[in-house]
Amino acid sequence: MRWSRVPTWGWLAAAALAVAASCSQAQVPQAAQQHRALLVRTAHAVWGLSAPVAVFAAQVHQESAWRPGAVSHVGAQGLAQFMPATTRWIATQSPDLVAQQPFSPAWALRALVTYDRWLYDRTPAYYLPRDRMWVALRAYNGGLGHWQREAASTGLAQPTRAQVDAACGKARRAAVHCTENLDYPHRILVVLQPRYLQWGPGL
Repeated sequence: MRWSRVPTWGWLAAAALAVAASCSQAQVPQAAQQHRALLVRTAHAVWGLSAPVAVFAAQVHQESAWRPGAVSHVGAQGLAQFMPATTRWIATQSPDLVAQQPFSPAWALRALVTYDRWLYDRTPAYYLPRDRMWVALRAYNGGLGHWQREAASTGLAQPTRAQVDAACGKARRAAVHCTENLDYPHRILVVLQPRYLQWGPGL
């Protein structure tokens, strides 16, 4: 009698996927679950139904590990880890943010997706969406002006994302900050985003 390997391999593949999904979910902090519905609603309100929810969830994970009361050693506050000056500025960008409440989960999530939208809209339109988000995340972490000056330092009319990344530290940004700034979008888009894909679209 000849045995078919197809069912066996199919079962093994399904089992492997199930284990991977289970492990991925296990890596989502329990604290994240209570904010899931709020993040989804907020992302849709600002970005539309195709909002990259998984990216925003991964970003909150990176910023504060889903701790609403988090305060960094430099004074960044809340789920979105906004500095006081950024909190004051973002309040001028949307009537929903005038309250300036970085420790409120609702305010912080609205501020995060609003700021990401503002930054994304100022990234090169010729980039693919994932590269545009990469740039927006670098700007969230280290400032849009730094990225723009590094893009200009390439001397190219339309530098690629990789070319601008390679120019990090060659304009006003000190090279010592480049490791953190380049790791920030990588960790969010490559390492953390897959854990949140069950929440909604990613990039």
